[in-house]
Amino acid sequence: MEACTGRTGRRPGTSTTRTEIVSAAARAFSARGYEATSMRQVAANAGVDPALVRRFFGGKEQLFSAVVTAAFQPERAVVTLLDGPRGSLGERLAGYVLGLLGAVDQPGPVLGLMRSAATSAHAAALIRKFLANGLLGEVTGKLGVDRPELRAALAASQLVGLVITRYAVRVDALATSGADELIAWVAPTLQRYLTGPAP
Repeated sequence: MEACTGRTGRRPGTSTTRTEIVSAAARAFSARGYEATSMRQVAANAGVDPALVRRFFGGKEQLFSAVVTAAFQPERAVVTLLDGPRGSLGERLAGYVLGLLGAVDQPGPVLGLMRSAATSAHAAALIRKFLANGLLGEVTGKLGVDRPELRAALAASQLVGLVITRYAVRVDALATSGADELIAWVAPTLQRYLTGPAP
């Protein structure tokens, strides 16, 4: 049973409280990485009892997955990606991911999740599973293409590489290029992975 006392007890408005916990967790994972983030720290940052975090999410793995889902918005992403000509899917995918990240000097929470994946094998496995098996896997599954799992994994590798080199490592040519220019360069490769003929 959870305590319901003062600022650490369960607050009214379950959906709002859950959202606040996810936001606090996103900040913690971004700042400290996956391994160094604890459920207790997240609870303190959200102003709730740790028991409430466990009640909503179970453990840290499920909490991280919830943060990833909130950041990538997979249901919206799949609809957005599949809504349009098949031949411009790579362009829509590149634009969607760069749109999530935002400006190089003020990236969104997705970068923190990618950084967590770069320093934690466990977080990397969760991101990989989400991107390749979840979001992109669902897209390639609906396309009816051959080797959908491999195509999704290749597209994910391209996107993760772009995110890390542009936003985390900040390779100059990538960091200073505009999003539209990068989309023009990357989209054909993503398109080939997603819908092109197998080699």
